[in-house]
Amino acid sequence: MSSKSWHLDRRSFLRGAGVSCALPYMEAMEADVKALDAKEPKRVCFVYFPNGCSLPKESDEKNAHWRWFPKGEGANFQFTKVLEPLEAFKNDIAVYGGLSHPRSRELLGHLAGDTWLTGGDLRGGLYKNNISVDQLAARHLKKHTRYPSFTFSTDGGVGYKSRVSTLSFDDNGHPMPSEHRHRQIFERYFSPDKGATTEERRRSILEGKKVVDLVLEESKRLWKRLGINDKRKMDEYLSSLSSVEEQVKRNEAWLDTPLKPFNADHIKLDNNPAVDPTAYVRTMYDLMVLGFQTDATRVMTYMLAREDGMGFGDRWPGMVTNTSKGHHTISHDSVWEEWGPYDRWYAEQFAYFLGRMKETTDEWGSLLDNTMTLYGSSCTTTHNARNYPMAIAGGKNLGIRHGHYSRYSKVGLMSSGANQLTGAVLAKAVEKVGKDDLPCCNLYVSMLQALGIETEKFSDSTGSLEGFFA
Repeated sequence: MSSKSWHLDRRSFLRGAGVSCALPYMEAMEADVKALDAKEPKRVCFVYFPNGCSLPKESDEKNAHWRWFPKGEGANFQFTKVLEPLEAFKNDIAVYGGLSHPRSRELLGHLAGDTWLTGGDLRGGLYKNNISVDQLAARHLKKHTRYPSFTFSTDGGVGYKSRVSTLSFDDNGHPMPSEHRHRQIFERYFSPDKGATTEERRRSILEGKKVVDLVLEESKRLWKRLGINDKRKMDEYLSSLSSVEEQVKRNEAWLDTPLKPFNADHIKLDNNPAVDPTAYVRTMYDLMVLGFQTDATRVMTYMLAREDGMGFGDRWPGMVTNTSKGHHTISHDSVWEEWGPYDRWYAEQFAYFLGRMKETTDEWGSLLDNTMTLYGSSCTTTHNARNYPMAIAGGKNLGIRHGHYSRYSKVGLMSSGANQLTGAVLAKAVEKVGKDDLPCCNLYVSMLQALGIETEKFSDSTGSLEGFFA
């Protein structure tokens, strides 16, 4: 086979005044990819929502449709109104019940947020946290990418013990600061000096110039050398960059305004027309897609909001649903007609992310097929750190079994999968769910194995998760 007279390096950039814009995969990079003997990437993402989930009793005929967990089990499950926005991705999703961290089960649910990805020990006034599963994955996958991981949240920083604003913890169990300002995150992808905004770029921001404007001349020169398919991909990519940056500008107006201290339990939250939670969350998801698309990293975490009525996210229900209450208050009141619709709003935004991941491709096909995303929380109802709501979306090429809902307990897998329980034994097992959950870290062991990391143990796991792989 004759080689092309030219080709692009897989790590190519478009450069302009003060910016360096990473390119997505194009056909012109094929020779470079083959030379590297590249293998399909394996990616992982963790998305967390606080305060548990809407969970009326299954026998509550009036409100059962607002249960977070699906109706039915195995492959015949049906999403309720809460996760209904994910219906289009049903064959790309596995839902799990009956999982929790043994050392967190007696904690107030808000405390368990610190341990969602660690399984650490916060009992008795001690704080013995350990490395989070995302950082363990990053340790093995960082050799493939420019950045080991991205750690995002809505509030930024680390928060404080028992009320963190990050999901990621280092080797010593110390919280790792999260990023939440879209502009800073956006510049991190496109600034040539490893994330710091140059003086040239600062001036261009003040002048209203976008990244696409600054790299326009070089993109025009490159355009002449691209094939038809690459021209289409370049056009789509630059349009996406432009769209994200426009939304970043709109979001900056309210995100730079700090919240005054308040107690969400006693203060009625007013709708603020200057705040757009949907736009904010979707922009963060867009940035995450760009990070995977450019192969900047293969590990990400995103904490949608903080526990216990703290931070920006607590006031969002009053802006996106028909309530004036904060999220923490809703979770305490347990009025399902208020809590369920807000959980559905979260699911709608997650569906947006999955849609963007599915439609965005690289040399291996859809990003979704090579990326598994864990979506969930560290408690069920507000103060009940058991039976975590958990779902894995994507990662078909990683061997994950999708299209089922499985409930677990120490007595076995309670679904139509292997070791199915029947009769009185099943009835007794269902009753004990939440009291005899399996260790959540068993799921993390299986996720690490799906990433190609050889391990049989993580934190307090007792093995891998039965029924995880196809």
